[in-house]
Amino acid sequence: MAKTENIEKEQKAEEKSQKIRADFVGNKILTENSDAARELYNQSRYGTLLENGKLQLSLIESLHLLEKNTLGIYRTKSKQLSFDEFSKKAEKLEPNFWVRFCVYRDIRNRGYIIKTALKFGADFRVYDRGVKPGEDHAKWIVYPVYEGSTLTWYEFAAKNRVAHSTRKRLLIGVVDDENCVSYWEVRWMRP
Repeated sequence: MAKTENIEKEQKAEEKSQKIRADFVGNKILTENSDAARELYNQSRYGTLLENGKLQLSLIESLHLLEKNTLGIYRTKSKQLSFDEFSKKAEKLEPNFWVRFCVYRDIRNRGYIIKTALKFGADFRVYDRGVKPGEDHAKWIVYPVYEGSTLTWYEFAAKNRVAHSTRKRLLIGVVDDENCVSYWEVRWMRP
């Protein structure tokens, strides 16, 4: 009896350690149609679940999962991309990719679900811990910036206005030269 329990535990551990296969098609990442991919979506809300059972991931989500050794990204049937190869390709496709990735990774590693926020005019929206998209609204919208970059007062006011009009808090994620992130939360106040 103990041997079969050990074998079952080993099989489950092996299944968990297997990477989810994903293909790099154009500028999209599509996973295989698998239980592991659907579980990744159901548990952590990575990507968008498609009708065909595959998961479509953003470049940032994909690099994060590649870094965590959860995903194997293939350019061709047999050519798997390394972290450096994939990040270089992603940087060519998306402006400000590395700064956005540093903020995304930091927020995910802190236990929050973070999704794109293009419809709000921001880079990301962040849900409070324990809240999944669809269950409740996001608490913050996030703008990643490099510490050496500048914002005009008009740009800053526009970001604040977007956050206020969508009833979310504004987070500015500032990335330094060591890829560490500091956050500044901005709110409207009435004197």
